Amino acid sequence: MLFANFFDDFTILDYIASIVDILVVWYILYKIFMIVRGTKAVQLINGIFIILVLRGLSDLFGLRTLGWLMKQIIDWGFLAIIIIFQPEIRRALEHLGRGKIFTRIKQKEVEKQEQLVDAIVKACEYMGKRRIGALISIAQETGLNDYIETGIPMNAEVSSELLINTFIPNTPLHDGAVIIQDYEIKAAACYLPLSENPFIPKELGTRHRAAIGISEVTDSITVIISEETGGISLTKNGELHRDITLEQLKDMLIDRLINTEPPTTANLWSKWVKK
Repeated sequence: MLFANFFDDFTILDYIASIVDILVVWYILYKIFMIVRGTKAVQLINGIFIILVLRGLSDLFGLRTLGWLMKQIIDWGFLAIIIIFQPEIRRALEHLGRGKIFTRIKQKEVEKQEQLVDAIVKACEYMGKRRIGALISIAQETGLNDYIETGIPMNAEVSSELLINTFIPNTPLHDGAVIIQDYEIKAAACYLPLSENPFIPKELGTRHRAAIGISEVTDSITVIISEETGGISLTKNGELHRDITLEQLKDMLIDRLINTEPPTTANLWSKWVKK
């Protein structure tokens, strides 16, 4: 009866405002999750969730000592989080500021995206013909900072020549993955998580398993060149597209990195799936 009287006071504008309020909060939480996904902050969020659950249980069952301890952690923990994770918070705010919330993609950004695609395709053409093994992971919304930290920092402008030179055999950086983020080669010789999928063909090596592994935990796009066959493959969302042509590779990269309009028919990603 109390709830019925409460909702009777609501006008249509109140309902609309409540729905908008919920959608905005959901979107903010979603963007935060996508930013921290694949970073150490995920463990932090899990820890905060456990602390909140323990605090609720202590209040429910009257566990005063546990409740007091959880209260101290909550009161002082957020201040500690701000201090410890100051660089990550700054990057998150920068990411939010240059996102699509406030402005559309400018022509300059589109040009950078086209240059990135052309550099990757040109490098793959060169290395594929010469059977030079390569592993190139392109970060999207998901953070790849944990994996960048495992490699050798570069922070260099993306070019086909630099990509080719990085993967030349018997050089210090050739073993491992190159990670591209914000139109820069952030690091080389990076370690990516290996997939434990038992259905991966046995003939595929570590590069392919690492590419599938990173695509299972992030939304990154990863290009692989086999040093045995020179074949080009690509992973996205846990799916492996094997032995694609340079034209198919370029179409896939353009579809994900440049095209912003939602697909109205069959998506290019499903178009090139190898059955």
